[in-house]
Amino acid sequence: MGAEHRIHLSKSAPPAYQALSGLSKTVGGLAEDAGIEPRLKEIVQIHASQLNGCAYCVRVHTKRALLAGVTADTLAQIPVWRESGVFDRRERAALELAEAFTFISEAGIPDDVYAAVGEALSEQEYIALSWILVSINAFNRLAIAGRYPVPPLEDIDV
Repeated sequence: MGAEHRIHLSKSAPPAYQALSGLSKTVGGLAEDAGIEPRLKEIVQIHASQLNGCAYCVRVHTKRALLAGVTADTLAQIPVWRESGVFDRRERAALELAEAFTFISEAGIPDDVYAAVGEALSEQEYIALSWILVSINAFNRLAIAGRYPVPPLEDIDV
């Protein structure tokens, strides 16, 4: 088990990966039921993946975002969302939540973030976005630990 060879966890333990994939599908249903549009779902997953440094997941969710109609300009604004006028109130709350979940070990979900998110999102939207963030952070860790190669955008099946 040398450093040059990384174990591909999703291929090495298919039942565990299938369970995580099942979670992702369930979370997708929660998001749909809560009225989370594909644009918002992809924006938060891209942001969490950027914060984690997961190039693989950024690539996958960029393709999904493009297919959902997110523009290149909007994608470019995600890392600077606080300074950008591109995102609406709900999206800004969701991006704030993405940061809190991604860096949860630093301060949990701070009260001010929880309150701000609660003013912009319904309880069902909060629940769905929280599960989306739990899921993407898990996928980020698999891809980063395994140093998954980043495929060309056109090679990604979504």
